[in-house]
Amino acid sequence: MSIYDSSDRYSESPADDQTEGEEVERDDEEEEEEEEEEEAQRSSLPPSIAQFSSSSLLAVVRIRQKYLAMKKRRLEMSQVFGGTKLMAGAPSRASPKIFTFDGEPNSMPPLAPERRKRRRRHRGVQYPTGRGCRAPPKPAQSRAKYCLYLLCAIVFLQVYNAIENLDDHVLCYDLDGLEKTLRREVFGQRAAVEGLLALLHDYLSTYVHGRPLVLSVHGPSGVGKSHLGRLLAGHFRTVVGEPLVLQYYVLHRCPLEADAWHCARALSVVVAEMVERAEEEEKIPLFVFDEAEHMHGEILDALRDLVATKRSNEYLNAIYLFLSGLGGEHIAHHLLHNSSSAAGGGGMMTMTRTMEGPCGDRHGNLAKELGPLLRDTLEKRHPLWEAAEILPMSLLEKSHVAECFLDEMAGEGFYPDQENIERLAGEVEYYPAVGEHQYARTGCKQVVAKVNLL
Repeated sequence: MSIYDSSDRYSESPADDQTEGEEVERDDEEEEEEEEEEEAQRSSLPPSIAQFSSSSLLAVVRIRQKYLAMKKRRLEMSQVFGGTKLMAGAPSRASPKIFTFDGEPNSMPPLAPERRKRRRRHRGVQYPTGRGCRAPPKPAQSRAKYCLYLLCAIVFLQVYNAIENLDDHVLCYDLDGLEKTLRREVFGQRAAVEGLLALLHDYLSTYVHGRPLVLSVHGPSGVGKSHLGRLLAGHFRTVVGEPLVLQYYVLHRCPLEADAWHCARALSVVVAEMVERAEEEEKIPLFVFDEAEHMHGEILDALRDLVATKRSNEYLNAIYLFLSGLGGEHIAHHLLHNSSSAAGGGGMMTMTRTMEGPCGDRHGNLAKELGPLLRDTLEKRHPLWEAAEILPMSLLEKSHVAECFLDEMAGEGFYPDQENIERLAGEVEYYPAVGEHQYARTGCKQVVAKVNLL
């Protein structure tokens, strides 16, 4: 170290000591001023703030005051050193670059913006199309589509339940068993039996109806009308019960015309009780009226009121069967005339048509051909037959009479001798032979009497 250096150092030391003393005095004065300002600010604070957050608030105020004092001191020091010339070789004293709230924008380097972390999404299905979209966009679906599906499902269930109900109704009345019974017990009336079963099947398929089923069976004497009514009534007794089946014989119940009004009133009461009971049990009753040609006008009027469609629902769920010989002469004349025309050769087409069917189904078109004529005849007698379904029964041939004898003899316990059956069938009165057909005048009416004489 040289002499000049030491002299310079010694020459600088008095000035430095003087400045340091002044700085100490300023610091003391500043601290006293800060304490006075703190006391003034404490006294100026509202009592609510001082009581509520005294410690935290005082700490904030103290920090602020210290910051202001330091800032003021730095400014004064910069003015002092800036006004006096430093000696050669003396180190320059500049204020350090520190961060201040009110500092210049270039005092500190700008902070780099914080990078946000990107949320990593799951990769979708990659398609080799080269497009930017990883997965194809889903088209917007309308709610009406789901409503349509729901409606279709409801309609399907309703139709399915209705079909099951139809099957249940048909099974409840055992129409298959009735068909077997009628085909086995009724001879020579295949067309009438098929027509009757078809009407019953359509009507019994459901329980809700707009009108009752009115059936009217017509034919000459001995063709099996009463026998058909007995078989149908017996079947319904087994499926719906005895109280819901009525067999009404006019000549037995009301033989005198003078009692017709009382008979009609009593019949109306009986029918009303039966239909009300059937409504409670959800069943369909059966009313069989045999020998309807002998019914008086009062009874027919009462029955017409019962089968009217303006009645309540319980009267619409019923089956009325009328067995009558009305129109029997028209049926016999039609069969004999057609058969005689075919035998003479002038009606070969009619003969061919009537010979159809292996089981004597020659009269399949009888209802179609005689239906309008029979309806006109019956409606002239009484308007009751306007709402009836007409079922004509044809004449029985000799082979049918032989079957009646065989069935009756087997039922009575007799040995079915073929020679004896042919002898008994030959004793029945017949119409004159027409071609290959030989029709019985009385049908099977005399069969029971003749078998009882054996």
